Amino acid sequence: MKEQQQPKYMQLKQQILSWIVTAQFKPHDKLPSENEIGKQFEMSRQTVRQALGDLEQEGWLYRVQGKGTFVSDQTAPERRGGSNGMTIGMITTHISDYIFPTIVRGVESSLRSVGARLLLASTDNEKEKEKESLDSMLREPLTGLIIEPTKSAEGNPNFNYFLALDAMKIPYIMLNERYSDLDAPCLRVDDELGGYRAAEHLIKLGHSRIAGFFKTDDFQGVHRMRGFLRAHRERGLTVPADFLLRYTTEEKRTLPADALLALLQRDPEQRPTAMICYNDELAVRMLDVVRQLGLAVPEDLSIVGFDDANLATATEVKLTTVAHPKTEMGADAVALLLAMVDKQGRQVQDKVYDPQLVIRESTRQPNR
Repeated sequence: MKEQQQPKYMQLKQQILSWIVTAQFKPHDKLPSENEIGKQFEMSRQTVRQALGDLEQEGWLYRVQGKGTFVSDQTAPERRGGSNGMTIGMITTHISDYIFPTIVRGVESSLRSVGARLLLASTDNEKEKEKESLDSMLREPLTGLIIEPTKSAEGNPNFNYFLALDAMKIPYIMLNERYSDLDAPCLRVDDELGGYRAAEHLIKLGHSRIAGFFKTDDFQGVHRMRGFLRAHRERGLTVPADFLLRYTTEEKRTLPADALLALLQRDPEQRPTAMICYNDELAVRMLDVVRQLGLAVPEDLSIVGFDDANLATATEVKLTTVAHPKTEMGADAVALLLAMVDKQGRQVQDKVYDPQLVIRESTRQPNR
């Protein structure tokens, strides 16, 4: 069945909205005339008038008799909500997977306590979906926005939407990492120190052949890898090139497992005795590879994960891991954002969490 196309006035309405939310037309800027818009999009004046009328009713535009149609100020109290009617948006890479539900619960609980409304969106770690989420959020009467960047190490193609947030004076903060071209406040774990402490733990146990598996399309993985390498460098240890795997989100299901399988099929004196994984999700997946070869954790291979997710204690081998604050981060994000709202957009300081190593059953001294 062929998908029904939107009416022309709705298509035009969406186009004009995109002009506003990406700050191509700023508050009190005059829009082109009805005739000019109609000519540009090959639409009748009646269609243009219907689209503009809807946007005026919704508060995006206002008319001045004899002068034209102008963009409303989206920072006005009736658009942003008062202290009892705040609307906070939250965009995260996932909502229902891994550690993200716990972070969201921390945000939701804190917002409920101040009577604010939460709008949730997920990007599924895709840049295009981040664009769609930002576009959708900017059409709402937002008081503020909490966002986890999508593949933060791969640039920010949606930069214009963040400029629009600035133009509309909507404060926003970032979770876990920040795009390098933005200076928004960020709540994050010191991931480099976490990678360092994970490697340091294994080295102190006597391991010298440690593999590292890091997802490097986000800065979290890049920093964890840097810490892993620094711990080796400071102790005069080298990491063989084939002991360090960098992979992307799209490769996470197969590439790390295939690489570990190849490493563990080597002679015992040539294979790693320990490994550090980008997160607990990967570490649990790697347990299956170890079992497949008839090996055991930690007897044949010590494993360290990241985040201290529920997964870390859900298997028969309880994972040594680096803790992520999760609920605390969610609550702190709300407090930080509300402080920005109270200060009318002035910058507040980043919050960086100290990464704590949680030692469990998956690490021990290597076999001699």
